Amino acid sequence: MHVWDAVGDGEIHFDSADIGEADLGHIIENRVIIKGLHTALAEQETVTPFWPATATQLQCDPRQASLTLDDGKTLTAKVLVGADGANSWVRREAGISVTGWDYDQTALVTWVRPQQDHRETAWQRFLPTGPLAFLPLNDGYCSIVWSTSPEHARLLQDMDADRFATELQAAFENTLGPIEQVGPRATFPLRSFETRHYVLPRLALVGDAAHTIHPLAGQGVNLGLADVRSLTEVLAEARTRHRDIGSHSVLRRYERWRRADNRGMLLAMDGFKRLFSTDQPVLAWLRDAGLNFTDRCTPLKNFIMRQALGGAGGAGTRDEGRGTRKTG
Repeated sequence: MHVWDAVGDGEIHFDSADIGEADLGHIIENRVIIKGLHTALAEQETVTPFWPATATQLQCDPRQASLTLDDGKTLTAKVLVGADGANSWVRREAGISVTGWDYDQTALVTWVRPQQDHRETAWQRFLPTGPLAFLPLNDGYCSIVWSTSPEHARLLQDMDADRFATELQAAFENTLGPIEQVGPRATFPLRSFETRHYVLPRLALVGDAAHTIHPLAGQGVNLGLADVRSLTEVLAEARTRHRDIGSHSVLRRYERWRRADNRGMLLAMDGFKRLFSTDQPVLAWLRDAGLNFTDRCTPLKNFIMRQALGGAGGAGTRDEGRGTRKTG
């Protein structure tokens, strides 16, 4: 992975060989992951899938959680897990509020094919309006995540393919040569939030349903998978001890465990975003000095790589439009 500052001379390069790993991650198309998940679920004798299906009502009482589907079916369980994303229906139905802020930034995502090979490297340039990332896919393609102002994102989305390719090349300093192909473009607003509660009796939230984070370091879904791993461990231990897995006291263990790690990452990414979105001379000098110092400090750089691979939170994936970065 190669990262550099557009308004200074700061840069840093990460190489998996430096920590004895075959790679730092993988970019996988979202449709491939979805197909793989469906296949894996179909092979599980203890899993009954319901799709397509839409939930219409959620109820939690002292004994169980109940979910009513649009076809009239009612599902019951000791615990209901809300893993339905940043606009979580489960969270809203449960009445769980969020605290956070909008970034006044929009991420434009697409895929492109540059003239030069990406060399299995994730490239990221920090512009004053936000980071621009080229993430390697198969056959020389790259997944693009361009975080910028909402007005600029709309302009980029409305451009014809040739003009967009020209704008993208210029913003990326022509690092991989001319852009030869451009895929469909989509945009989504960026914000950071955390729910006031991860759990209620009979209910637990995981992933973006519980927290969202700026995508500049690709740690959002990594945190979500760490949530799943932690919740699984808490529930398994409760079953071993013959405790009610849906009780608030059991689920609170999961909340306490994950909130500390998630909040730390949310605040760190917010700090990075604000540091790299300013052109104030003193702050620009400090961030460039920090990048260059870290690049020269091998132990620190290796520590950062291991953390990103899941040293603290476990394996994860990075969803970036067409590509998904799987780490760990």
